[in-house]
Amino acid sequence: MDLINYLDQIDKEVFLFLNGFHSPVSDAIMVFFTDKRTWIPFYVLIIAYYLWKFKWRGLLPIGSIVLAIILADHFASSFCKPFFERLRPCHQPEIAHLVHTTIKGCGGKYSFISSHAANTFALAMFLFQYFRQKIKYAAWIFMWSGLVSYSRIAVGVHYPGDIIVGAASGMLWGYLAFLIFQFAKGKLEWENP
Repeated sequence: MDLINYLDQIDKEVFLFLNGFHSPVSDAIMVFFTDKRTWIPFYVLIIAYYLWKFKWRGLLPIGSIVLAIILADHFASSFCKPFFERLRPCHQPEIAHLVHTTIKGCGGKYSFISSHAANTFALAMFLFQYFRQKIKYAAWIFMWSGLVSYSRIAVGVHYPGDIIVGAASGMLWGYLAFLIFQFAKGKLEWENP
């Protein structure tokens, strides 16, 4: 057995183990966390904060966050998924009958890498880099992205490997967007009040 097949087998076993922990209450919680609409008030709050704090200059960090999410999402959905063509657990013929799904449908055909993980970790990394000098517990933002990402395993649409690599790529894109933000801020001679 080659290394890729070995890792794939372990990923499936860990997925089935984690996906097997469910109850009506935990299912409802995971569906809540995995639904993109749940987080609209959070995103509006981020936009409102930057516009309130910096007026029109708030468009720079907002635009940088949007860039981070676009890069993370595009890399996950337009490059990785069609390139690797790894079937989602709920589409995988050998284990689909064992998968506990709690959302309507199974989502797209491919799972590697998780767009939810990439996008939420890109946002978390940007916010962490921005607030780490201002807020003592800024790293807690990664708990949020981790919970959203874990929900994808719980609802049956992603393997742990999809989440781990998605999170790593998201953090890279979020950090890159933060560096671009810092560069642009320096060029505009803009300092935080």
